[in-house]
Amino acid sequence: MKKSIHPESYRLVVFKDMSNETSFLTRSTAATKETIVWEDGNEYPVIKIEISNTSHPFYTGKSVFVDTAGRIEKFKNRYAKKS
Repeated sequence: MKKSIHPESYRLVVFKDMSNETSFLTRSTAATKETIVWEDGNEYPVIKIEISNTSHPFYTGKSVFVDTAGRIEKFKNRYAKKS
């Protein structure tokens, strides 16, 4: 590895999946101003994420149904009124 290209300021950070409220503690350099009290009683910075391995369809095996026909109809109806 090249020297002096990797950050030195790794710290423990909690990543919280907002879709299913699961959290995990890991090391990161990502900046955040929010904190959370973890299971061990210590306070750590928290980074809120939209999707993780606990909620992503690839890892959970649950597929998400997307109603594309409904979206297209809504789009056409919305803009048909304006013209």
